Amino acid sequence: MAQQTAEWTGFNITEQELRRMRWQTRRENLGRSWYKFSRNPLSVVGGATVLIIILAAIFAPYITPYPDHATRPFTDFANASQPPSLEHWFGTDEIGRDIFSRTVFGFRFSLTMGVVVLSMVVPVGVILGLIAGYFQGSRIDTIIMRITDIFLAVPPLILALAIASVLEPNLFNSMVAVSLMWWPWYTRLVYGQATALRNEFFVSSAEVTGASTAHILFREILPNTLSPIFTKISLDMGWVIIIGASLSFVGLGVQPPKPGLGTMVASGAKYLPDQWWISLFPALAIVVLVLGFNLLGDGLRDLFAAEEI
Repeated sequence: MAQQTAEWTGFNITEQELRRMRWQTRRENLGRSWYKFSRNPLSVVGGATVLIIILAAIFAPYITPYPDHATRPFTDFANASQPPSLEHWFGTDEIGRDIFSRTVFGFRFSLTMGVVVLSMVVPVGVILGLIAGYFQGSRIDTIIMRITDIFLAVPPLILALAIASVLEPNLFNSMVAVSLMWWPWYTRLVYGQATALRNEFFVSSAEVTGASTAHILFREILPNTLSPIFTKISLDMGWVIIIGASLSFVGLGVQPPKPGLGTMVASGAKYLPDQWWISLFPALAIVVLVLGFNLLGDGLRDLFAAEEI
């Protein structure tokens, strides 16, 4: 392939050398970011916890001792309500299913809830926040933000319960219910960022050069709001998982015999305190998962804050 040259700071260098320099710069930036992130041990613990849980959820059929107890209807009354042992690490439930296997599979539903909900609400909230912030003071700003304020005025869990209660109880409808009440938080966040950036010099320069509104919103303003958005996403994963588990606990989320963590806690609550393991271990799984995302989010927040200084 013919060598091409490019002008760069007064020197002629080959395109291959320019690519190598860019790759080296990316590696150095990544190394600095990891150094800043790793200075907070709790954030590293949170990231490792989240990574382990994600891998466990992906490879659940291969690492759990009794995958059939979570993937299809199963009963074993001869081994029902067994306490934790070497054979059943978390014990068995009231119909003999291995709680450890069902807990690991339950991570799949919790992670699916978080990923799907945030995948739906983040684009909607970000776009509405960008439009309202850029056109601050206009009629469209008033309409978007007043609707946002109405949704924010209602407690999130109550709104999700109200929406889910009128829908058929299942995982998909619970994700829809949580999505309908979660987008205003991103609209409010991006609105504040966009209003602060709309009068900056680089935005004014783009307007003077005739750039389109879409270009200004998505190429000029949006890149400067990504740090708080990514931080909020990592923190919101834990909150979405809690809301989803709450819906499952009251029977509006994952339905038996699927191993939703909230459903498992609810099914074992009536056997407390004698058979404590039926509810305790799924509840601890929720705590560990949410704590991991919160610690990870704290580390990302500190990392982005250090880069902005």
